[in-house]
Amino acid sequence: MIATSAQLQAFLPHLAHAERVAVDTEADSLHAYREKLCLIQISLPQDEHALVDPLAGISLQPLYDALAGKTIVLHGADYDLRLLRRDGGFVADAVFDTMLAARLVGRREFSYAALVKAEFGIELTKGSQKANWARRPLTETMAAYAQNDTRYLLQIAENLGARLRELGRWEWFEQSCARAMAQAAVERERDGDEAWRINGSGALRGRAAAILRELWGWREEEARVVDRPTFHILRNEDLINSAREFAAGENPGFDHLRGGRRERFYGAARRGLDMPESGWPVFQKRFFSRWTAEEEKRAEALKKERDRVAAALDLDSSIIASRATLEAIAARPQEAGELLMPWQRELLGLEGEGARVSAAVAAPQAAA
Repeated sequence: MIATSAQLQAFLPHLAHAERVAVDTEADSLHAYREKLCLIQISLPQDEHALVDPLAGISLQPLYDALAGKTIVLHGADYDLRLLRRDGGFVADAVFDTMLAARLVGRREFSYAALVKAEFGIELTKGSQKANWARRPLTETMAAYAQNDTRYLLQIAENLGARLRELGRWEWFEQSCARAMAQAAVERERDGDEAWRINGSGALRGRAAAILRELWGWREEEARVVDRPTFHILRNEDLINSAREFAAGENPGFDHLRGGRRERFYGAARRGLDMPESGWPVFQKRFFSRWTAEEEKRAEALKKERDRVAAALDLDSSIIASRATLEAIAARPQEAGELLMPWQRELLGLEGEGARVSAAVAAPQAAA
């Protein structure tokens, strides 16, 4: 485990000549209110591996500087890229996402464990999958589990990269990785007015919805103060049932809520109960315009073309375009350039010399 500045400085020369570096991360999302970066796993060519401790109180900027300009090999890059950017300020210059590569060569089972088994015949254990990665020291089992997450990545990338080139799909892969990097760079902000609308909240209306909103705020604050996930305080199901019961004049109980936490729980419920109707949450009805015959025709043509091409290429059709994306393009063809990458548009016959979908279907008819 690299946990001192001296250890980090001793490791950095090993990075110098590596063009590709396998990286994975571990966070404490199951054990803290706001997840934090707890571990960085690194694997280099020549079977070199390291675990870096972001919680050791040392600057990791020298590591991030050493990774600049290299291709970072990850599996399912989005989460790791967001975590490294948010907690370390690191932004990769190039990415090789082995999950995208596996899907683009036609793999139907593309989890990291499935790829390791397919390439090496090795069954990875899942024993530390939900471990608390903020704890120190790591157990031997946790350290071995973590290191295995990058141990095989470089060879998998090598094998899949060769297959992508053999199939003539390398450019598709480059475009897909570039999009993954761009999407990971977009900051996701939670809408404070909508965040309380948890799964199942749509069944509540009026006073019950007002109570739920107050109880949700209570739970967020309790979790923040003790730095625990919100489900450690009260599950979503219990939160919704409590709001419903309070609105009906019943007492939901919950004996495990004690002392000040219990008082604050009932205080939040009273705020919701006492709130005037003018302050209750408003539920906007969503009106969906009925599709025109032309839009339905476009959607059906795009779906048929996608499925035909996917079958011919032995690909999962969703890697070419999801159903929701096709429906969005059918309704708003001008957004195809934003919703689809060039290789996807070309396969669907929306651009290029090999266009197979007629202009009348791929775009709205010109005004007479």
